[in-house]
Amino acid sequence: MAGVVPELRVGAKLGNGHFGEVFLGEDGVHGRVAVKVLARKPEHDDAEWLAFKTGFLAEAQNLSKARHRNVVHVYHIEELPDGNSIRFCMDLCPGGSLQSAFDTAPMQLLNVRKAATEVCLGLEALHARGMLHRDIKPGNILLDGAGVAQLGDFGLVTDNLIMGYGSQAGYCDHIAYEVWCGQGTSAKTDIWALGMTLYRLLHGKSWYEESPSPQTIVHEGGFADTLRWLPHIPKAWRRAIRKMLNDDPAARYQTAGQVLNGLSALPTPNWSVVVTPDLVRWELPAGGRLKVVEWTRHSPRKHEWKAWSEPVGNVGRKMTLGSSDGVIGKGQAVRELEGFFGD
Repeated sequence: MAGVVPELRVGAKLGNGHFGEVFLGEDGVHGRVAVKVLARKPEHDDAEWLAFKTGFLAEAQNLSKARHRNVVHVYHIEELPDGNSIRFCMDLCPGGSLQSAFDTAPMQLLNVRKAATEVCLGLEALHARGMLHRDIKPGNILLDGAGVAQLGDFGLVTDNLIMGYGSQAGYCDHIAYEVWCGQGTSAKTDIWALGMTLYRLLHGKSWYEESPSPQTIVHEGGFADTLRWLPHIPKAWRRAIRKMLNDDPAARYQTAGQVLNGLSALPTPNWSVVVTPDLVRWELPAGGRLKVVEWTRHSPRKHEWKAWSEPVGNVGRKMTLGSSDGVIGKGQAVRELEGFFGD
């Protein structure tokens, strides 16, 4: 395993993660890079730290060889002289992660399909090498300077760490049913985590956090049938994601390549969505006009919605496209909205 390039200079901190800190770096070979430092935690005794360090360094060869357009390239890894930290140098992804997109609003269907396709290409390459990611989530999907999605932080979580890491790092929502039941990880648990990631990106943080925490449901079984969907999400997307989240690994897509094939057929009506506690608003440009749908949530039992088309630039008249018959119940509002978007 190659050592760190001598010219490596470590600069400002870019962020923190469960496994360590990330810094901006510069070296004479690759230019601007990201430098991640994994440090021994205070709760690690000598045996725990040795086991973690040994396991991670054993993965280093695979990490540095996993070269693919949609996988963050790790250039070199080394144990630092203090014996209590490991440093590795990797691609700098200036576009940040999809965590910020998730935190802001539901992503548009076309953008989710693009990112999912790119992630699947990278995941397919990792699986072909016999590697698992084990930590697919919005925060580990990074964007390079061209906006291309890359998988990062692969290989850091092991089967021995996954449950403890999940509870400490807020990753429990992405742990597949069979792992909760005591079985190990596999390519199909990565597919499960990707399905959860796509669901989250399609709905955004506000909507996602309105639902009961998945970690309280997944281990009981049947989680895919409990999902709450924004009404504009097409049925084909729902079927694909429920398949990825099936309790039975044999009933999921079996490979990342199969997921790719499934994604290619999904429709992408490109509504932009904003979710607040009281209002969900959709907008869609269409032929010089703007379609708008508003779902007002007065209370848990009192809802109403309306849809209209208005000219861009205020030239023309506003046209009503549909609405509820006054204030109605939540279930009826959802059904009517699904019917509107389905049409």
